[in-house]
Amino acid sequence: MYYSRLIEKEIELKLRTSGAVVVAGPKFCGKTTTCMLYQKSFVKLNTKQAIAMARMNPKAVLKGEYPRLIDEWQKAPDIWNQIKDDLDFKYEFGKYLLTGSSTPADKTEVHHSGAGRITTVKMRPMSLWESKESKGTVSLQDMFNGGENFPWDLNTDFTLKDVAHLICRGGWPISVLAPKDISIEITKNYWNGLFVFEDCENERFRNKKPEILKMIVRSYARHISTEAAVSTIIADVRQSNERTMDPKTYDDYMEALKDLYIIEDMTAWNPNIRSKTSIRSTPTRHFIDTSIACRALGVMPEDLYQDLESFGLFFEDMAVRDLKIYARTLGGDVLHYRDNTGLECDAIIHLDDGRWGAIEIKLGGSELIEAGANTLKLLKAKIEEKSNEMPPSFLMVLTSVGASYQREDGVFVAPINLLKP
Repeated sequence: MYYSRLIEKEIELKLRTSGAVVVAGPKFCGKTTTCMLYQKSFVKLNTKQAIAMARMNPKAVLKGEYPRLIDEWQKAPDIWNQIKDDLDFKYEFGKYLLTGSSTPADKTEVHHSGAGRITTVKMRPMSLWESKESKGTVSLQDMFNGGENFPWDLNTDFTLKDVAHLICRGGWPISVLAPKDISIEITKNYWNGLFVFEDCENERFRNKKPEILKMIVRSYARHISTEAAVSTIIADVRQSNERTMDPKTYDDYMEALKDLYIIEDMTAWNPNIRSKTSIRSTPTRHFIDTSIACRALGVMPEDLYQDLESFGLFFEDMAVRDLKIYARTLGGDVLHYRDNTGLECDAIIHLDDGRWGAIEIKLGGSELIEAGANTLKLLKAKIEEKSNEMPPSFLMVLTSVGASYQREDGVFVAPINLLKP
């Protein structure tokens, strides 16, 4: 069974407008399965023999009917250079489709950026809309157009237990399609194999100690959805694991985690405020999928019920994952806002055309919703008074459960299981 992915439209567009398209993202997020929809010939670099042959003669890997799919291209990095040369010789749209679950072992082997010839598309695990666990009655596109179709819905059939399960299971297609009673166990298997590098052809990863990678991921998970400083995370690794770690070692291991598409920090929004207000630039710590943080800490759904504060932070991370997937389809990005007055906003969806919407992410309940709405109104007032940014298209409190409705002050309230692009 195959569930359609939102990234399909972007891949189709890039194939029509670029000579080669790279679909990059973490292992098991569905890159190869989706890209197989578009290929007319393919090669998978998934065996030692295939990799060795590709390295000896990368030009031969390009031979085949177009679009030619090359799966895990980074295992023979000179393929990139050969594609560039081929496109320089005879440029055609949609000749090559590449997938990669990490960056090349030796980045010096890639001799050019590929600008003008090769386009990269980032693929994430599945959102709730893609996994058919969101009803999709609240459309972000509609919100940017005025929210005229925003529904009033009591939404009583979606509970905190459902949310906790989805957080711990994650959006991995193989887990999504599995029966509910074993789906989290499948995600555990993914985690257990994530840092097994003994037979990895990539020497840069093979030289990394899995226990140190896991230490850093655990520390990151303890600071999920916060603006924890690097020094704080390093201190946490030292204290929690009784291990020395210098910033250089940390940076080296963090580069590996980012190259594996595990960590995905959210950058700050700078709206050009005309005042002495200072915008904080520290990124918010996030994962490509919240289930990785759960597995790093051994968190199960019942653990989340017992610690609502942590539950809220883990839910925020999952919500950011979905918002990033949805925003991409609208031609936008997701950022966060915080200034030196203490005003902060969990997520700003900023579109390429300048429109933006502000979202506070809350577990639910009247007090948290009220607090979120007040924050959004303060941000709106500050931007309208002290910035040349256009007014927000919408203000929304995104909750884990509960009803969807519009408040008298104009703020929308919507649960995540009703959201779609």
